[in-house]
Amino acid sequence: MTVSQILSSQIEKAIKAIFEITIDKIEFQLTRKEFEGDITMVIFPLLKVIKGPEAMPNGAKLNPIEIGTKIGNYLVDNVEEVNRFNVVSGFLNIVISDVYYLNFFNEIKNNYNFGFGKPSENSNAVMVEYSSPNTNKPLHLGHVRNNLLGYSVAEIIKASGKKVYKTQIINDRGIHICKSMLAWQKFGNGQTPESAALKGDKLVGNFYVKFDQEYKAQINQLIATGKTEDEAKKQAPIIIEAQQMLLDWESGKPEIIQLWKMMNQWVYDGFAVTYQNLGVDFDSYYYESNTYLLGKEVVQFGLEKGIFEKDPDGSVWIDLTDDGLDRKIVLRSDGTAVYMTQDIGTAIQRVKDFPDVGGMVYTVGNEQDYHFKVLFLILKKLGFDWAENLFHLSYGMVELPSGKMKSREGTVVDADDLMEEMTVTAGKIAAELGKLDGYSEQEKSKLFKMIGLGALKYYILKVDPKKQILFNPEESVDFAGNTGPFIQYTYARIQSILRKADIDIVSPSAVEVLHPKEKELLKQMELFPEVIQNAANNHSPALIANYTYELVKEYNSFYQSVSILGEENISKKIFRVQLSKKVGEIIKSAFKLLGIEMPERM
Repeated sequence: MTVSQILSSQIEKAIKAIFEITIDKIEFQLTRKEFEGDITMVIFPLLKVIKGPEAMPNGAKLNPIEIGTKIGNYLVDNVEEVNRFNVVSGFLNIVISDVYYLNFFNEIKNNYNFGFGKPSENSNAVMVEYSSPNTNKPLHLGHVRNNLLGYSVAEIIKASGKKVYKTQIINDRGIHICKSMLAWQKFGNGQTPESAALKGDKLVGNFYVKFDQEYKAQINQLIATGKTEDEAKKQAPIIIEAQQMLLDWESGKPEIIQLWKMMNQWVYDGFAVTYQNLGVDFDSYYYESNTYLLGKEVVQFGLEKGIFEKDPDGSVWIDLTDDGLDRKIVLRSDGTAVYMTQDIGTAIQRVKDFPDVGGMVYTVGNEQDYHFKVLFLILKKLGFDWAENLFHLSYGMVELPSGKMKSREGTVVDADDLMEEMTVTAGKIAAELGKLDGYSEQEKSKLFKMIGLGALKYYILKVDPKKQILFNPEESVDFAGNTGPFIQYTYARIQSILRKADIDIVSPSAVEVLHPKEKELLKQMELFPEVIQNAANNHSPALIANYTYELVKEYNSFYQSVSILGEENISKKIFRVQLSKKVGEIIKSAFKLLGIEMPERM
């Protein structure tokens, strides 16, 4: 049991014994640095229930200091973990005994899964969707945030003790891919990724940009002949050809289907390389070309149940105005599905494919907030029990100092280029700091990639998902402050200590009294399991990232305040090396949840 769990139980007993009342919840917080204590109970909420004759037999009224003092005395007399206390205003600062923290450390020091919840066989699995790209362009900086968030949230939920499936739905149909296909037909001269020496997703993306350039040129030509801009956009020959190609695809025209399959495969091969370099993976894939007809049978079911309603023109709608939303179409008058219909059908199909799924997380940008409110509400009204456990992992856009990115104009920050730039930037900064002594070129290359990607991932994941990010590559690779490289460097420092240690670090330590810095470090370590559960419940890798930073700051303060390998007392030396080792393991475990690798030396 943690300190807060032990104290919650004991304080409830104290309040019942002293004041003859029962309370539901005890509020704790970390003790402020300027006061003595390890954990603080907030007393103010008790004033509402301990306030007069109805609470005190003698009718006396107590102030917060008197209440805190009575509870503190009870704890010192009855709870062996409590050493002493002090009361400041409405706060009871409690000092926990060194023995408690030493026992805690001995329990966890050989537990390599410390902090991770144990999977329950009876619990429902969670499906996490992320990435979900279009097949007309390579992945860009926005996709990087999406992938990093989705992957990390999946790993964190798994660490909390649940089974997780990672999935994505690929937008492989529609006018966007037809634009790339048509431009390749017109301007590609039979080019392939091999002949162009280019990743397939980049090659297809180039033709998407080429289409837009040609489209704009044709629009300008038509405007010059007297057409309005709207007329020119509709009458440009190249857009008419793209629309016809889409109709040909939908009708199954063999040569169009063959071209579509070939170019999509180029893109999938390119994506696979990017995913591998980014360090993310998936358990299943869904394709819009297979799912876009799903959901139509559900519409009929919804009509029969009175959930949906049909308009005179034959279109089908759901009225959500009583729920604070609007009226939403689910089937057009010509019988074709809309995105909402497809998403309804895909969600149902996923549960059919993975029957143990009891909830889903959709990692999609915040511009789709309303769409998911509607989707989740419709699925609830259709009566699916798992619809109560749907979550939209909504996130803000990533911008650069130069402004927003535009795919069709070719001004996006390509994910592959960004990862390469981060590796180069990491190498440059490491060289300037002189951290490369004794490294082979191969070791340098591996290290720079680890630092560069760690910097990128940490910079993005340390921010609350809902917030927008202004991404600065050089700032992210700083070796000081709240950055990935700073934390990686501390981990490498710990590994250096372990390599230099001239003792058997598995030996038991006879330490009985803790240095204040040791105690602060142990208090921070004890929080790790709770942080994982909170991060899973809140779908927030930022909680893991910032916890790790606080742990690293605490370790560096410990490192600078006490002697480790130079300590003459062998028991203290063994304990401090063991403590360092465990801190290193927690840092590595936490960063693994963020998808970040740790260097053994830097």
